[in-house]
Amino acid sequence: MKRLFLIGFLIFATNVFAQTHDGYKRNFKYGIGINAGFPLNDPYTFNLGGDARVQYNISETYSICLTAGYQNLFVDNEKNLGYIPVKVGYKTFLFSNEFYVMGEIGGAFSATKAYNANSMLFSPSIGYATKKVDLSLRYEFVKNFPIIKDNIADTGLAQLYLRLAYGFDL
Repeated sequence: MKRLFLIGFLIFATNVFAQTHDGYKRNFKYGIGINAGFPLNDPYTFNLGGDARVQYNISETYSICLTAGYQNLFVDNEKNLGYIPVKVGYKTFLFSNEFYVMGEIGGAFSATKAYNANSMLFSPSIGYATKKVDLSLRYEFVKNFPIIKDNIADTGLAQLYLRLAYGFDL
C-alpha cells in the first residue's frame, strides 16, 4: 500500500512540477497578508494576525498553497491566546480567474504557554484576487482550542476572517 501511494505521489509530483504543459507556464506566487477574525465562541472577542502564503499555479485556474503565520486571540480579562497556523490548500479560480474558492487543512500550534493546546484546523474560503491584491472571507474551525459553551468548558473554536494580502510573482 505504501508503494502504491509513493508511485501515485511521484506521478502527481512529476505532472505538477513540470514547467510547461498544454502551453501554460507554471509559476510561484507569494503573498503577505493581514487577518482580522471574529470568533464565534466565548471567551474570545477578536483575532488579529498576519500570514505568508506560497502559491504554485498548476494551471490558469488551479493552485496549491502553503500558508503560515501568527494569530492572536484576544480574551477579556485573561491572557490572550497566540498560535501559529500552518496550512496546505487547494485553490480554484472561477469567473475570468479573479474570483476563487479555496480549502485549507493543517495545524494550529499554541505560542502561549498558559494554553498549551495544539490542534488540527480546516478553513474554506472565498475571495477575489488580482495580480497584486487578494481579498478573502474565510471560515476557520480549530478543533481542540478551548471555548466556553453554555457556561461549560468545551473545545472547538469557530471563526470568521477577513484577509487582505499583497501578492507578487517571483
